[in-house]
Amino acid sequence: MRITLLGTGTSHGIPVASCGCSVCTSEAEENKRYRCSLWVEVKGSSLIIDTSPEFRLQTVRSGIRDVDGVLITHAHADHLHGIDDLRPFGWKKKIPIWAKQDVCDEVEARFPYIFRAPLQEGGGTPDISMNVIDPSRPFTVAGVTVTPLPVLHGKLEIMGYRIGSMAYITDCSAISPKTESLLQNLDTIVLGALRYKTHETHFSIPEALAFIKKISPGRAYLTHFSHDVDHFQLKADLPEGVEPAWDGLTITIPD
Repeated sequence: MRITLLGTGTSHGIPVASCGCSVCTSEAEENKRYRCSLWVEVKGSSLIIDTSPEFRLQTVRSGIRDVDGVLITHAHADHLHGIDDLRPFGWKKKIPIWAKQDVCDEVEARFPYIFRAPLQEGGGTPDISMNVIDPSRPFTVAGVTVTPLPVLHGKLEIMGYRIGSMAYITDCSAISPKTESLLQNLDTIVLGALRYKTHETHFSIPEALAFIKKISPGRAYLTHFSHDVDHFQLKADLPEGVEPAWDGLTITIPD
């Protein structure tokens, strides 16, 4: 399996519009962050987790030619609002999207033009199908088994996902013992860590590190950074086995 971090920034993206801080004005590519999406290549299938607002740019930059399925973690704009950019991937086939019931409902309410008959030719819509997951049970997408990982994003229950020995959890402020039990024997975890200071709806960097130490994966990458986090300073601060992710990072994971 191979995963590519298509975006590693928080909801504002980095640089943040109108901001002149040292991270937003940094020339380093590692400090330029699109909103979060992940590309998973496994067993001959091409899966996407979240369609960020930069999804078109992300697919072009990473050379994505095919999408066999999409997993949505939750319906916040920074994880969903690139959904229309699935259009060219659905010219020859319908693309299944998998999410919790509330997220499926939100997609249909927020993007009604996708699901109704077109008034005229031209101005096409993405050819997708919405599929409801049971957060308590694994499911299959394009021949790949996916395990949902319910976590709390503040008061909101959202999904992380485990595929093989890889787990991906972005917006997270608490992980239950039940979900923690699904995170054993990992080769790789990608985990959100917004900033050094605490936040009501996200792990801070110290909180993410404490959880990583608790489950002891083979390796860990932090993601979903705000502009309070400089890549190189964070890299110097992290313990062995933990690294800051960056846009375009590709990781190979044993089957």
